[in-house]
Amino acid sequence: MLMNFIVVIPARYQSTRFPGKPLLDINGKSMLLRTYEQCIQAVDKSLVYVATEDQRIVEHCESFGIQVLLTSDNCLTGTDRIAEVAALVKADYYINVQGDEPLFNPDDITKMISRLDTYPGEILNGYCPITDERQYRSKSVPKVVFRPDGRLLYMSRSPVPGNKSLDFVKAWRQVCVYAFPFMALKAFAETKNKTVLEAEEDIEILRFLELNYEVRMIELSSESIAIDNPEDLKEVLAKLKEDAIKV
Repeated sequence: MLMNFIVVIPARYQSTRFPGKPLLDINGKSMLLRTYEQCIQAVDKSLVYVATEDQRIVEHCESFGIQVLLTSDNCLTGTDRIAEVAALVKADYYINVQGDEPLFNPDDITKMISRLDTYPGEILNGYCPITDERQYRSKSVPKVVFRPDGRLLYMSRSPVPGNKSLDFVKAWRQVCVYAFPFMALKAFAETKNKTVLEAEEDIEILRFLELNYEVRMIELSSESIAIDNPEDLKEVLAKLKEDAIKV
């Protein structure tokens, strides 16, 4: 059965760590526009929506012909914002692409979509190997621990998996591309407060585990660079410069 889906980019203007982040200028284009342009390399633009709580982002999207939905300003997480979209636009699956990863690989969306029929009704999330100790130790990077069949065991900002010597040996990090079935989103949003581990780790995917849902991890590329704070912008600019030199 072919799954019906849309792609949603949650874009919150009032970010606590980085206010105004979606409209951050990156070499002449907003971070949000760069993210959108990556998405429409993978799917038709009619399937892509931005979800925001701020009129400034609405106007920015409209100026570029981007479909945009105004959601409430009290969503607990980006996934709660996706759940509001699900109440407005009906689909079997909602592909969530984080708006703060302007360099992600469009093939990651294509790969995620290709798995919808393989794992019908399951929550899907991306991961890739961690290649350096800096990422392993960084509190900004959610680390992934999963079963041999790919089902998520846990996700943490702490350096996991660990070992007795506390050395970095091998690890995996989250890639923020998700696929949410409608009913799982509905259950997620009906929880009016963050669950215990979700709040402790500040990782929203943990709410699904605490609600007894399985999360299937799909290996994706390692090219994405999340802009979690102003310092991360330097890494993105360096990558853009490197790509321009290659061209």
